[in-house]
Amino acid sequence: MSITAKDVMTLRQATGVGMMDAKKALEANDGDMDAATQWLRVQGLASAAKRADREAGEGSVAVVRNGNVAALVELRCETDFAAKSDDFTSLVDEMAARVCAEGEGAVAQFQDQIETMLTTLKENISVGRVVRLEAGEGEVVDTYNHQNKGRNVVIVVLKGGDEELAHEVAVHIAFAKPQYLTRDDVPAAEVDAERKTVEEISLNEGKPAAALPKIIEGRLNGWFKDRVLVEQAYAKDEKMSIAQFLGSATITAYAQVVIGG
Repeated sequence: MSITAKDVMTLRQATGVGMMDAKKALEANDGDMDAATQWLRVQGLASAAKRADREAGEGSVAVVRNGNVAALVELRCETDFAAKSDDFTSLVDEMAARVCAEGEGAVAQFQDQIETMLTTLKENISVGRVVRLEAGEGEVVDTYNHQNKGRNVVIVVLKGGDEELAHEVAVHIAFAKPQYLTRDDVPAAEVDAERKTVEEISLNEGKPAAALPKIIEGRLNGWFKDRVLVEQAYAKDEKMSIAQFLGSATITAYAQVVIGG
């Protein structure tokens, strides 16, 4: 497979390695970008690429809270210009309000308006994530819209705490972008793959065999701390984890949508 300069640049930007290392990794993996990234990690040349499964190119996210219910709707488009237009932001606000009141299926009611906007804005417009969370007995719900820009939006449902605590957790989530609530939520296949990777890294570093289990577990724990909300260091006081910050309270659910990373 032919490796282009663009391929090399893309891998460099994703991993932070030098040009020659990026080219070597692509050549060793027949141009497969994911495999090349993994190869670089095993060689100790790059850290894991950031996941982007909650991110979109352009668009806007609206969030609405009414009592014990909160909802968010993501509307995607191609350009920042379209995302900031009055018609676009008004539509996504209306969609979020309807979802909050009626349920996630309410977005289907807006298909005609979306098709009209496709014509007027001349862009590909589609509905992204739609989330509606409801606080049950003994629970509270709160939301956070970072800088009120509709590009980093969070909903948190908390049990055994108040709205102020829920809001602080939402602010943390906006900053830290966790991928899972607890370790139990991380897919086993993903954990197994990471364990294999850190084992290979440790072996390549020449770590003594007797120390390998402890080293691997330590690195795996660090990997969990980057991804699992309750294990993350609290953004406003890194000496404590989110679990410690919560005290006796627990997070029962959360949702986050980030546009453009």
